[in-house]
Amino acid sequence: MSDGYNNFKKTDDLCDNVCGQASRVAVTVSRLRCMLRGSDIRTYIFLFIVVPPSIFGLYLHGQKITYFLRPLWESPPKPFTELPHYYHENVTMDTLCHLHGWKVREYPRRVFDAVLFSNEIDMLTIRWNELYPYITQFVLLESNSTFTGLPKPLRFARSKEAYQRVALDQLLRLADANYLYSFEYLIDHKSWRASVHRYKKGKTRYAHFRQSDLLLADAGWHCSFCFRYISDFIFKMKAYSHTDRVRFAHFLNPKRIQDICRGANLFDMIPEEYTFKEIIGKMGPIPHSYSAVHLPAYLLNNAEKYKYLLPGNCVRNMAESRKTTCYKSF
Repeated sequence: MSDGYNNFKKTDDLCDNVCGQASRVAVTVSRLRCMLRGSDIRTYIFLFIVVPPSIFGLYLHGQKITYFLRPLWESPPKPFTELPHYYHENVTMDTLCHLHGWKVREYPRRVFDAVLFSNEIDMLTIRWNELYPYITQFVLLESNSTFTGLPKPLRFARSKEAYQRVALDQLLRLADANYLYSFEYLIDHKSWRASVHRYKKGKTRYAHFRQSDLLLADAGWHCSFCFRYISDFIFKMKAYSHTDRVRFAHFLNPKRIQDICRGANLFDMIPEEYTFKEIIGKMGPIPHSYSAVHLPAYLLNNAEKYKYLLPGNCVRNMAESRKTTCYKSF
């Protein structure tokens, strides 16, 4: 100040040079030291030992935590009304229809089977051969790009736009046995994405969501990632609508994918359920099923060709050999 009087504010040497001419690094360090001034050892432990691993853990397992806490933030869907399904090869159609409350028709309905197709060649062949005696016409829709916009070759040339399977008077969801990787890994009997209903002009259209509260029990099979080659696993993981599940590049490592033989989840995910009981009950590897009873007849009649889909034959080949794939003409 003036008149030879000086007024000095006392400072602590810990904070020296914060506002001086020191380098940016020195200033940053000094500020950090000032902020930590007076903190005890527990604060240091928390900031430098607990916080960084916690942040890294959330980065690695944030999706798992979210799925595990799903019962807290999402309510379960309305339960289905499950319809009994009666069938045995030695029971007459009259009896089976009567058990369902139906009558035998004087003439059969026209039934169209329509699918979206990407690269599931073996599953399509099994499906068509299994349904061939009952279907009026098969309709297939294939695109030259994937759900994620990746270009893809047209694996099946005939491409027509139609979407649902036409059969009964009422819309039903079909409860399929839900398999993963092959018919050795049975998840549950709760897959309901297939549907059957009576065609109505202007109203029948594709919809990949629940459209009915009626569920016909034990009405077929659903098999995700049932591929012969590891390369097809990789293609679908990058191409289908849930590509966000491929959170890390090593998920596409062929050796890691081959871990499906242990029943491991390809995306390292928590089960998608709505109660903690169901989530905990399904955690861990998918148990092996050694039953090949009631599988598609065409699959069993061609067991050598499709043995990778049957129990005990999980190991996959890396890539498809260069050969021509032939289709039976329907």
